[in-house]
Amino acid sequence: MAAKKAEQALVDQWRDILALHARTQCELDRALHQHGLCASDFEVLDVLSGDSCTYRVQEISERVHLSQSALSRLIARLEKDGLVERAMCTEDRRGVRVVLTAKGRTLHGEVLPVQRAVLTRMLSGDLSSR
Repeated sequence: MAAKKAEQALVDQWRDILALHARTQCELDRALHQHGLCASDFEVLDVLSGDSCTYRVQEISERVHLSQSALSRLIARLEKDGLVERAMCTEDRRGVRVVLTAKGRTLHGEVLPVQRAVLTRMLSGDLSSR
């Protein structure tokens, strides 16, 4: 009986995490939509704004948890919007490197406080009260 209760508690905890993720993702999408972005768009811009000025597509996919094909479509859209640029990788001509444009860096800076405010609101405090 105790093992069954422990197992159910584990399952409940997992479902709480999934629900919190879903609610947070929706809130991020809602807040970022006003700036023409979704949460995944912002995540790519956020990765590219880091210390390294350029990343391979595969390196980005490992950090934003998108499939290679979904990320490629997202990057194509960001490139069309003038937020990123793609270039051939000099070390491996099969690879593609992605870098923020000046427009992308500016938009990231404007939207960063919005994204962080949503994360603070959604992830602070008692998770069971959400």
